[in-house]
Amino acid sequence: MAILIVYWTGSGNTGSLADGIKKGIEKAGVEAHLRFVSDITPVEASRYDKIALGCPSMSAEQLEEFEFEPFYNALKDDLAGKKIILFGSYGWGDGEWMRTWQEDVIAHGGILVAEGLIALETPDIVVMKAAEKLGEAFAKA
Repeated sequence: MAILIVYWTGSGNTGSLADGIKKGIEKAGVEAHLRFVSDITPVEASRYDKIALGCPSMSAEQLEEFEFEPFYNALKDDLAGKKIILFGSYGWGDGEWMRTWQEDVIAHGGILVAEGLIALETPDIVVMKAAEKLGEAFAKA
């Protein structure tokens, strides 16, 4: 079955990470479905066994509140037993939003395959290679 990558991006940084993860998944020979959060419903997303979720840190280290957070809140009760990776970019703080998000996924029964991938602002080549490796590892998990 294909792996779903759902993300929200404002500046394009988290979108770049999503593209890198997709590249890694496909490098491993697995089909990847890349969707902007407004292009898929939580019900559709819940049909996948492996889901990569991407959202940048907003304001006070929180998920984007108008599209992504409502999507995630509607999906999280269906994460039990599913393999999950998280990713996103940030411009301030220390990554607290990712730690909180990881804890929430685990609390809802999701199986985190790896630590969340975060990029300080625009992902550089090192972070993009990490995104690709994360996608490849996720496909094999």
